[in-house]
Amino acid sequence: MRTTIGVFLIAQLAVSAQTVKFQTTTQLVVVNVSAKDKNGNPLEDLKAADFLVTEDGKPQQIRVFEYQRLEDMPLPAASPATVRAAVSAGIAPAQKEQVKYKDRRLLVLFFDLSGMPVADQIRAQRAALKFVNTQIARSDLVAVMSYATTLSVLRDFTDDRDELARVINGIRAGDTGTADGSTSAEGEADTGAAYTQDDSEFNMFNTDRKLAALESAVKMLGNLPEKKALVYFASGMNTTGTDNQAQLRSTVNAAIRGNVVFYPVDARGLVAAAPIGDATQTSPGGQGMFSGGAQRGAQSKFQGQQETLDTLASDTGGKAMLDANDLAQGIVQAQKAIASYYILGYYSSNPALDGRYRRIKVQAGKNLGAKLDYRSGYFASKEFRKFDSSDRERQLQEALLLGDPVTDLSLALEVNYFRLARDRYFVPLSVKIPGSDIELARKGGAESTRLDFIGEVRDARGALQGTVRDEITVRLKGENAGQLPNRNLAYDSGFTLPPGVYTLKFLARENETGKMGTFETKFAVPDLTSEQSHLFISSVVLGYQREKLSATLASAEKNKKLIAANPLVEGDEKLVPSVTRVFRQDQEMFVYLEAYQPNTAEMQTMVASVSVYRGQVKAFESSPLAIKEGLNARSKTAPLKFSIPLAKLEPGRYTCQVSVFNPAAQKFAVWRAPIVLLPAQAAAPVTN
Repeated sequence: MRTTIGVFLIAQLAVSAQTVKFQTTTQLVVVNVSAKDKNGNPLEDLKAADFLVTEDGKPQQIRVFEYQRLEDMPLPAASPATVRAAVSAGIAPAQKEQVKYKDRRLLVLFFDLSGMPVADQIRAQRAALKFVNTQIARSDLVAVMSYATTLSVLRDFTDDRDELARVINGIRAGDTGTADGSTSAEGEADTGAAYTQDDSEFNMFNTDRKLAALESAVKMLGNLPEKKALVYFASGMNTTGTDNQAQLRSTVNAAIRGNVVFYPVDARGLVAAAPIGDATQTSPGGQGMFSGGAQRGAQSKFQGQQETLDTLASDTGGKAMLDANDLAQGIVQAQKAIASYYILGYYSSNPALDGRYRRIKVQAGKNLGAKLDYRSGYFASKEFRKFDSSDRERQLQEALLLGDPVTDLSLALEVNYFRLARDRYFVPLSVKIPGSDIELARKGGAESTRLDFIGEVRDARGALQGTVRDEITVRLKGENAGQLPNRNLAYDSGFTLPPGVYTLKFLARENETGKMGTFETKFAVPDLTSEQSHLFISSVVLGYQREKLSATLASAEKNKKLIAANPLVEGDEKLVPSVTRVFRQDQEMFVYLEAYQPNTAEMQTMVASVSVYRGQVKAFESSPLAIKEGLNARSKTAPLKFSIPLAKLEPGRYTCQVSVFNPAAQKFAVWRAPIVLLPAQAAAPVTN
């Protein structure tokens, strides 16, 4: 069974920041080929006729052929700059079929300042300055980029040491926000500092933001046919378990298309972690510091941060620099990896912009005995404007099967579960799309757009367990249309599934521009009847908005029986989940969950409460709620509902805890999750 309620227009908690998007439509395919003899020496006198290039088995005509002869001789101390690129807002592209930087090695120093402590920022800057002053070679050209909240190109490619040193010294070390994935979990320090409001609630997905910045950087670099190495300075990269894996693969695929290799450098260096933290932070609290739980959690988090860096490197052909104090060696490592090579360029004989993977094979003459090193393929680009209805439908179906995710449309997604019967659970799916990503067309005096949604759920064996396919036309008039850029669209659907571990792949498309977004995640539906020693509860849903079903902007399926299966619907109202769990002081936080009493004929009294913690300090606790009735005879579930005022809490990061206790059975359950509270929205000024 699948149910779809429709699309709601919901409040967005902060105005989305304007972002810069870089893209290229060129169809020139560039392959960088390293050719060496059997002794490992470079072959320098090959011609274009010595190479045979095929794509998916079909020969391709080589249109660009250049040999890049790179020297490793260091620059003299007072060497004048031979290339002085103009300062620009991006990387200056090459002309068509042109190799802009002949016999030059292109290195990019990318400083990810978001969530990087000041000490790490200073360490990364010193390493970059050491390389520029003492280790840069004659063939090297260096560009400098940074990311704090937006991507900035600080310097285009140059070998001017003084200019590079000036730019690197100009990167101001300081507190750049809270993009470190802190959740105020047990074992973390409580600094008491106020939360710094992000540009929008979608900034909660900080890992996706970092990866998207890297993707924008490699797309700019993709305009240059030369081989590029991007040295990525960061204090690890957090993985929380709910990150969008599609963005990671999209960034890696963009790097492969653009001939960019990642060389991540962990700016923390070799870390000797103290069991309960070092002198740079306050001591944690809770029993975790005595049981070892805090130390294990910190170590697991640290390893996860390094694993993401290693994934970026290995998937693009680079190498991560981890647990080393001489960070400049990370740049030297990228420098030495780019030796002399050939640039081969061709225009693909396959004009289809279908996003499919194209396999590349390069061969040299048999009598040359050359050992070749090159990328094995790329993902083709995608075009939307020329698609007819059948093409668009096929694009959606194929997008679920492609290995190259699409991330032009931002998505946030939440999956929950509620028990329907002994072996069946209702799994509601809530998707949030920022209104600023939607472009509306004016039709008949109203502003409207059509949204397509497609998704599939597969079990641990890869078997298909559920699908969703909806096409919804959203029409906005008057005030709603004007508010769209500052609000979000919420889409709801749902499945019925047995207990198990599943993978969800969901894709949304806005049909005015063809922008698509992919979200992939794993989730588990537990078997709440397998063990009876604890009190079992459903997912806990947090929201700040109840919407009447009549306020639905569009509905794909109006089936009252299916809508009735959704426990978030009560009467003619629906609780809209706050997917990002971001709230404002002038709102109420609605809490909904279900508790299970599987072996009782009559309902046993349960007592529940909601607490809000700031670090280890309890900031709020609701009055105990006694639930004495409401047990569903079939599912043996009882609903629990709370409404929590947030006005008296200070803005910041908190942990929300829901506690449920069954005195008769002596069973209890506790659920915890991080939330963020923003300041109340300023009232509009009164004018006469």
